[in-house]
Amino acid sequence: MTENLTKVYVAADNIVSPLGFTSADNFECLKKMQTGVRLLEHSNISSEPVYASVIDNDKLNTAFSKLNISEAYTRLEKMIILSVTDALNQNKNIDITSDKALLVFSSTKGNIDLLNEEEGKKFDKKRVYLWETANVIARYFKNSNQPIVVSNACISGVLAIILGKRLLEEKRYDTILVIGADSMTHFVVSGFQSFKAVSNEIAKPYDASRNGISLGEGCGTIILTNNEAKVIKTKTKISVKGGASSNDANHISGPSRTGDGLLLAIEKTLKESNLKPSEVDFISGHGTATLFNDDMESLAITNAKLDKVPMNSLKSYFGHTLGAAGVIESIVGIHSMKENVLIGTYNFDTLGVTAPINIIKETKISGVNNCLKTAAGFGGCNAAVLFQKMEAAN
Repeated sequence: MTENLTKVYVAADNIVSPLGFTSADNFECLKKMQTGVRLLEHSNISSEPVYASVIDNDKLNTAFSKLNISEAYTRLEKMIILSVTDALNQNKNIDITSDKALLVFSSTKGNIDLLNEEEGKKFDKKRVYLWETANVIARYFKNSNQPIVVSNACISGVLAIILGKRLLEEKRYDTILVIGADSMTHFVVSGFQSFKAVSNEIAKPYDASRNGISLGEGCGTIILTNNEAKVIKTKTKISVKGGASSNDANHISGPSRTGDGLLLAIEKTLKESNLKPSEVDFISGHGTATLFNDDMESLAITNAKLDKVPMNSLKSYFGHTLGAAGVIESIVGIHSMKENVLIGTYNFDTLGVTAPINIIKETKISGVNNCLKTAAGFGGCNAAVLFQKMEAAN
C-alpha cells in the first residue's frame, strides 16, 4: 500500500478529569497508579452507592472562574473550554480563529443533564442537542467553520481522531481540534444499571473476577495539524499513522463473540500504517471490564498476532468516559510514547479472558515507538488508530 505523503502530527493535548486538569497532572497520577474512581453515596447520579469517577464541582468552578468569563456555560461546556484553552496555551503556533481550523466534537450524551427541569431552565432548550453544544464551543473560540459532531457510541473519540486525520490528509484544513467530552448524570448511570453492567467495586479490566464497568466523566483535547511548522520543537514528534472502523452488526449492545469486527479494524489500521504486528510496541485497550467485551477484545488482539504486545486498560483510573474515552486514552498513549512509560492496569490481578493477551500489571519503563489504540461500542461498532513516534529533525 502506498503511504500517504501528508503527515498528521499531534500539536498539543489536554485532559480534564478527576485526576487533574492538565495532561501532565493526569499522567503523573497514572504513573503512581492513582485512580479517580471512588464510591459515591447519596449522590445525584445514583439512588444507590456506585463506583464512578466524577470531577469535583468546586474544583471545576474555581478553575473556570480564573478565565473571567461572564456568560453562563453548562458543566460539560466548562470542562471543554478549560481543556481546549489549556491545549491552545501550550502551542502559540495554533490559530483557532483561522478558516483553516476546524472543531470535531465527540460525545455520546453531551448536555444530557439539561433534560433535568431545574438545570434545563437555565439555558436555551436547544442547548441539549450535540450540534448546539459544538456550536457554543466554536463561537466561544471564535472559529467560523461549522463544527463536526461524531457520536457513535464508545468508539466516538477514536473515530473523531480518524476523521480529523483524513480531513487533514485531504488538506481541507491545516488544524483540527478533536474534543471528546461526556459528563456523569443519573440518566447515564441508570442506563448502565438497567443492563446490570455496573461493577460493585472499582472495575477490573481483563481480570478473572471482573463483573462490570465503572463509569466516569471528563474531557480530552487533541490538536492535530498537517503543518509540521506548527508542531512545537521537541526531541520527538507524534504522528497519526493510520486508523479504521468497522461494524460487526452483531447486537444492539453485545459485541461479536468472535472479535472479527475489531480484528478487521486493527488489520486495516496496520495496513494503512505500513506496519507489521511485530512492530507494534504497546496497545491501549478498550478494556471495559465487562465479561463479553474483554473476551472479544482478547480474541481480536490474538488473531491480529498482537497477543505478546504489552497492553493496558485505563477504565479503572478514569472510569468509562464514553465519548471522551478514545480521546483521553489516546492522549495517555501519546504521553507513554514521549516518556517511554507503560501504565499498569489498576485493579488487575489474574488474567480471565479466553485468549492469553499481555496485560501490563505494574507501571514500567519501556521504549514505545508505535502505539495502537482500540475501541468498541454498542451497535457492534469497532475502531483502531495508530500513533507513531518520530525523532524530530534538527
